[in-house]
Amino acid sequence: MLSELAFSADDLALTRFAISPMWEVVTSFRLLAMDSAHPVHRTWIDQVRPRVAAARLDSGHLAELIPASRYLPDFLTPPPDEPAPTLDTELAAIRATPADQVLADLDVLGGTGPLGRALRADPEAVLVRVAEEIEVYWGLALAPYWAKIRVVLDADVFHRARQVAERGAGHLFNDLHSTVSWDDNTLRLVRRHCGIRRETTGSGLLLVPSVFADGMLTWSRSPEPPQLAYPARGTGTLWEHRPVAHIEAIARVLGRSRSVILAELEAPASTTELARRTGISAAGVSQHLTALRDAGMVSAHRAGHSVLYARTTIAESLLGATA
Repeated sequence: MLSELAFSADDLALTRFAISPMWEVVTSFRLLAMDSAHPVHRTWIDQVRPRVAAARLDSGHLAELIPASRYLPDFLTPPPDEPAPTLDTELAAIRATPADQVLADLDVLGGTGPLGRALRADPEAVLVRVAEEIEVYWGLALAPYWAKIRVVLDADVFHRARQVAERGAGHLFNDLHSTVSWDDNTLRLVRRHCGIRRETTGSGLLLVPSVFADGMLTWSRSPEPPQLAYPARGTGTLWEHRPVAHIEAIARVLGRSRSVILAELEAPASTTELARRTGISAAGVSQHLTALRDAGMVSAHRAGHSVLYARTTIAESLLGATA
């Protein structure tokens, strides 16, 4: 299928970027549902899939709403009104989805399972439960990694904005993906499951980079601008092991134990795991994590009966600056 999205001068003027937690939720959950191993995200999948299964999310509401292929309900990815909305903001928009939009999406999805029937009967109440499940999934699968993911997404947006500034919007569109091309004021997308055209969308275009998208994904509902989620640049390096250079220099500022703990948090870990890997007592690790968290360098995320600690963007910047 070939989709063509015509652009006027006003449409180009209203084209913008946004980073969306919910786009990462739907694309990452779909990735977990696939049986085949993924060459880029294997590390993340191996860490996250057991947590998701233990929480029974692989057979919950999201499993029914996000199939391994085919259509993704539009109400799960509401158009961001700002460049980088929080998950809470997007969940509020999901809970406020009008009933007729939910039913229209279910008709396209073919939602005839238990959740589909419940949504048709009482959309408002069921959307609250869907949002609660998304919050659980976020805490298990994405929140501990969000600092790393945001680095890649922010870098992509910066690169694309610079492309527009230096070479124009046409170059930006032609560089997005092999299935996208720009010619004669028209954006063309090939091999799309769902068509998209200007007559059925609002003005402008919302471009959303995603580290988990394996191709181009579209969202179209008038009068909102169409959304185009695309694979972010740099995703291939997201889970690469990166030894911390100049650890001695960091240790002189933070202390050796805290520096070692930060280095070990390349992947999120619990207090017990950190104690085992570093040789520091569990009590000592806990004290150091409290200090690092107070300094904004570590965040804590509940995963079942344990708590996972992860580096924040501040820590990632510090460690990256020493590489």
